[in-house]
Amino acid sequence: MAENQELFCCSICLDLLMDPVTTACGHSYCMGCIKESWDQDVLKGVYSCPQCRETFTPRPVLKRNTVLAEVVKKLKKTGLQAAPPPAQCFAGPGDVACDFCTGTRKQKALMSCLACLASYCETHLQSHYESPALKKHKLVKATAQLQEKICSHHDKLLEVYCRTDQQCICYLCTMDEHKGHHTVSAAAERTEKQRQLGMSQQKVQQRFQEREKELKELRQAVKSFKVSIVDQRRHIILPVSSNERERLRERERERERERERERENLLQSHYVWTPFRELTA
Repeated sequence: MAENQELFCCSICLDLLMDPVTTACGHSYCMGCIKESWDQDVLKGVYSCPQCRETFTPRPVLKRNTVLAEVVKKLKKTGLQAAPPPAQCFAGPGDVACDFCTGTRKQKALMSCLACLASYCETHLQSHYESPALKKHKLVKATAQLQEKICSHHDKLLEVYCRTDQQCICYLCTMDEHKGHHTVSAAAERTEKQRQLGMSQQKVQQRFQEREKELKELRQAVKSFKVSIVDQRRHIILPVSSNERERLRERERERERERERERENLLQSHYVWTPFRELTA
């Protein structure tokens, strides 16, 4: 029995059943949990099972399931309690909370149903996988903006796209203010928009690659131009520098010749004046 204790847990509060009641569809809940859930449906006048979504009109009279209550009582005597969901499953800031969890802390919703206009945690989502009727419902990633997907005029899912007015509409709108307009399914329009976006991205990428190529060529041209300028400068400056060095060397040679002539003149003067100094000595 311990291994199957989850069978005796309320799918709303996720705890062991307290004052268990069983609906006509065969699902069991705590008396307080199902009453609270159905109290929210009073204005609609239609009451549904939180698990299989089977509807009841008028509101069913709930009676305590005594057999199930005894089984749960024995479970509690053994000290077994339903394990609370792990902390990471609770909805935090920015998360979408499950619409069917009760209490102050609700579990994080995994999926939202566009037909039910509600979001479900892992536990309460199971009915959409098990019930033949609910399997047909459209499930999307949990979102807090469910109302944005519903037509404000007809309360129907916005599953049609009007290309004439460029907006999402419901199927009733196509027979009303959008009658005769060019319409397609929202899914088809999304596919077309994604295709156009892909083509636009491809064109942008192509233009980017072309600009990259042009920039690379421009950089290469600038580099070649700089090399050319350096070469031209070398061809112009080097000859000038060579000529200048030759002139400097020529001037140095000329000075050397002048100094040589001065030395020769001094020597000649010495030879000329020496006899006179000897005569006067």
